Amino acid sequence: MAIKQIAGREALGDFAPKFAQLNDDILFGEVWNRTNQLSLRDRSLVTVTALLAQGLTDSSFRYHLESAKNNGITKTEISEILTHAAFYVGWSKAWAAFRMAKEVWAESPAKAGGKEAHAASMIFPIGQPNEAYSQYFSGRSYLAPLSTEQVGVYNVTFEPECRNNWHIHHAKTGGGQILICVSGRGFYQEWGKRAQELFPGDVINIPAGVKHWHGATPYSWFSHLAIEVPGEETANEWLEPVDETDYTNAIC
Repeated sequence: MAIKQIAGREALGDFAPKFAQLNDDILFGEVWNRTNQLSLRDRSLVTVTALLAQGLTDSSFRYHLESAKNNGITKTEISEILTHAAFYVGWSKAWAAFRMAKEVWAESPAKAGGKEAHAASMIFPIGQPNEAYSQYFSGRSYLAPLSTEQVGVYNVTFEPECRNNWHIHHAKTGGGQILICVSGRGFYQEWGKRAQELFPGDVINIPAGVKHWHGATPYSWFSHLAIEVPGEETANEWLEPVDETDYTNAIC
């Protein structure tokens, strides 16, 4: 299956259009798709090692670890790759890479009692399966109403890879939403902007009229408090799902 990338254009298309075009069309569109010369698995191995050598254990490194896993590199193999590379690139770099690789190659949290562990990580309840709004989510979510008087406050929990559809909070005046991240890791993205990774303690202010989505990373559960900002004539408009290609491009 050919790799198609648009992350460069989304992140830098207006600021550095040539760099974005080279990233999307040449690096990913041509080099990564030369699978007759070198398999995706081998290209992932080379890329992970090259980034490790530079000490670049950031979100892009995690993306390439995820790609390596998807391209067939096993947990045993990545452990051996990082162990071998440690003697050449530096012990501290390998330590940092191992922490991230351990998360990526962990058994799926949804299958390994992740719900119970996630629930124990926060003071708010996970609540019940969010069946009433399941049509607006890709994956399983949970909802716990914390306050339904004065201001609505809800704890929303996403299983790994779960995210809600693109949506807009409308209001004549006021309105919008505030997200307070309480456990796990997630993403928030506004239309036309780069997605941002969320951690416990992060606060996101979403004005009325802004198209956006939010949800979990592929490798962790995620919970946030959703606070409804009072306003006149408020309403939510649910839009199209965030498909797999857009989700992958948003988080890499």
